[in-house]
Parts: sequence; structure tokens; C-alpha cells
Amino acid sequence: MDRVNHTAVSEFVFLGLSNSWDIQLLLFAFSSVFYLASMLGNSLIMFTVTSDPHLHSPMYFLLANLSLVDLGISSATSPKMICDLFRKQKVISFSGCITQMFFIHLIGGVEMVLLIAMAFDRYVAICKPLHYLIIMCPRMCTLLQAAAWIIGFIHSVVQTAFVINLPFCGPNELDGFYCDLPRFIKLACTDTYRLDLMITVNSGFMSIGVFLILSISYIFILVTVQKNSSGGSSKALSTLSAHIIVVILFFVPCLSFYTWPFTPSHLDKYLAIFDVVLTPFLNPVIYTLRNKEMKLAMRRVCSQLVSFSNIS
Repeated sequence: MDRVNHTAVSEFVFLGLSNSWDIQLLLFAFSSVFYLASMLGNSLIMFTVTSDPHLHSPMYFLLANLSLVDLGISSATSPKMICDLFRKQKVISFSGCITQMFFIHLIGGVEMVLLIAMAFDRYVAICKPLHYLIIMCPRMCTLLQAAAWIIGFIHSVVQTAFVINLPFCGPNELDGFYCDLPRFIKLACTDTYRLDLMITVNSGFMSIGVFLILSISYIFILVTVQKNSSGGSSKALSTLSAHIIVVILFFVPCLSFYTWPFTPSHLDKYLAIFDVVLTPFLNPVIYTLRNKEMKLAMRRVCSQLVSFSNIS
């Protein structure tokens, strides 16, 4: 039957993070600053990688794609959260909620695959340096990029297809500041136990599986690096540490949200702020501060932009 015949609820209300004016003001300042900083930082990384010939390598190609993903995850949630902070009724339509969930899981799936691709890139660069340019050729980079978006799209479509026809006829309050599956399906007027299992299998096991793959691969790479005490290995270790920090920042909230979605906790809301506001900002900071080549390239780009503006 059509969803409209089943559904009395046409919009959902976010309960937000706090009713305190002072806390909301603090959250507004915090979220606005970090959202703008993440947009500027990730945009600068993308512009620097595309405009600087010294960065036309597989590692920076993947990094630019990660920055694009971070722009997406920030834009899918942060603007509405910031606008809603001082509204009494934090409302989102049914279609808006579904759309937000679709893009969150699309971008999340893409980022997981990109992190695997970046780990593979570091494995080839450190463990098979003589074959690096052959293995990580432009065709391979394009295939990795395409695979990330295809897998992310399939993952998101599967998630959305299971919930789009759920009947909603009662409560419409979501205890958070954006739409996501565990809290969303709790409001359905039907038994959602099987859907909880589906979320665990689809998102939870996917998060655990990817995290384990990345952990094992980085342990293997670190062991290989430790066997080499040259200056090159020191540079590789610095790059690896940045990758590992990004993996931890991304997966800690994901594992909390989806590994056991049956009983969402209040802590999840605050982890969500970290995931959608702070992490997209920290990613460019981590990769920039721990990468001398990227810092030099950004200085060159900024100098060129300043010179161009002076001429104009």
C-alpha cells in the first residue's frame, strides 16, 4: 500500500541538545566556527591539490576526495543544526528526513571505502615502493574513486529502501539534531526489531569490518616501517600516524551509533556533534600539520592568491 495511506506524521521535531540559552549560544558559536573552518580548510586542500603540480600523486588525489566527502558530511547536517539552535520548533519534513539520512549514509559509505583506499596506497608506497607508480596508476585511482561512490550509493539505497515505507502514526520527536536510522525507526508504528538487526548487519558490521581491515593493515605497515630505520621511514611514520588518527576519529562514533542500535543513548547525540562538526575540521588540520609537502604547497597557493588579488 502507499505510504501516504499509512502515515499520519508528515514532519518530525528535533529535541536538540539542550534547552539552556547559554548552552545553545555556546553550541552556536562552536558549530559555526568549526563548520566555516572545515569548509575553508577542506576547500583549500582540494584547490591546492588540483592547482599544484607537485601534489599530483595518488596519495593527494585520495586526500582531495576525502576533503570533498568531509564537505558533504558537514553540509548535510551542520547548516540546519545551526539554524535550529534558536528555534522553538526544530522541524524537518518526512521527505527532508529521508533525504538527510540518504546523504549521510552515502557519504559515510564513500568515506569508509576511501579510508581503505588510502591505507592501500600507503601499503604499496611503503611495502612495494618500486612498483608504486605501476600499481597506483591514474586508472587505479579512478577505479578506487568510482568504487567508493558506487559502494556508498548501494549502501545508502539499501538503508533507505527499508525505512521509506514505514508507517508513522504517533510520536514525531527525534532526540537529536539530525535524522538517523536508529532513532528514526523507533517512531514507527510497527515492530522494528528486524530493522534494528538490518541496521546492525548493514551499518554496524560494515563499520566493524572496515575498522578491523584498516587496523590490521596499519599494524602490518607499522611493523614494516619499524624494520627500516632510515629517514624515509620517519616520514612514512608521520604520514601513517595522520591516517590512523583520522580512522579513529571517524570510526569511534560510527561504532557507537550502529554496532548496537537497539538502545540509543544520550551520549550518541554528543558523539554526533564530534562526528559531523569537529571531525571534518580536524581532518584537514591533521593532514596539513603533519605533512610538510602539503604545508609548502598551501603557502605557495596562498602567496599566488595574494599576488593575484594585489594585481587586481
